[in-house]
Amino acid sequence: MSAAVASLRKDGDTLVFAGELDRDAAAALWPQARALVAGARRFDLSAVSSVDSAGLALLAELAEQAPGVDVQGEPAGLAELRAAYRLDASLGFGG
Repeated sequence: MSAAVASLRKDGDTLVFAGELDRDAAAALWPQARALVAGARRFDLSAVSSVDSAGLALLAELAEQAPGVDVQGEPAGLAELRAAYRLDASLGFGG
């Protein structure tokens, strides 16, 4: 079994994620993501195959540093995890 290797790049004000955002990917991408998040207004998840709780934690932490970020794409697992952790569409804590 070979999962898609996760990657991250910045395209203007968009952080573009690809691959599977799982525990290993979250740990590997964290230093790069932290360096790139400044000025981000959009997270493009359209090339992400799936997200687990560690991937969501990475995205939510980054979203905290980019309040009101526009999240595009709906990879497998994202909606369920967002609901379970009561996160809004911008991955912030709703309410």
